Amino acid sequence: MQLAITALGNHKINFIAEILPAMRDCKCNILEIRSSRLAQSTAAYLLISGNWNQIAKLESTLDIIQKRLDIKIHTLRPEQKDKPKECIPYSLETISLDRDNVTESITSFLFDREIDIEEISGSCYQAPYIQTSVFSTKFVILIPPQLHLLTLREEFMDFCDQLNIDAILEPIKR
Repeated sequence: MQLAITALGNHKINFIAEILPAMRDCKCNILEIRSSRLAQSTAAYLLISGNWNQIAKLESTLDIIQKRLDIKIHTLRPEQKDKPKECIPYSLETISLDRDNVTESITSFLFDREIDIEEISGSCYQAPYIQTSVFSTKFVILIPPQLHLLTLREEFMDFCDQLNIDAILEPIKR
């Protein structure tokens, strides 16, 4: 079985140092882990595996940790994976003026074409030499094989031109 965990708390609490030993004590294994600092908070995302009993014990332990440290922990038992889709992994990076709907517009463009988003990261920063806020995003996307790549690239670049977004769309090379 697997358990997806999201945890959010004050960065001074260092709740990761509490969660990891709890997983070890419950004999669960880490499949994936990510953690990021967001302002004065820390967010952690984990995918854990174990048998039914180990996962149930970990869920109880996480509830205790959540109450003791006054943090937010949410868990979800993901359904078993379907057969993996055949897709082409691409990297998409954008830079634009900081506007409310840029990321929403990009994700809508991708979802309208049935392109899966595996990862999104983004941040706002002050552009050098000027006092303007710029927003930068990085996506990992999975393009279905039935989409014609040249047509998709042209449509996406036209879309970016309309919104004044600078973008790079390229295959991920391993």
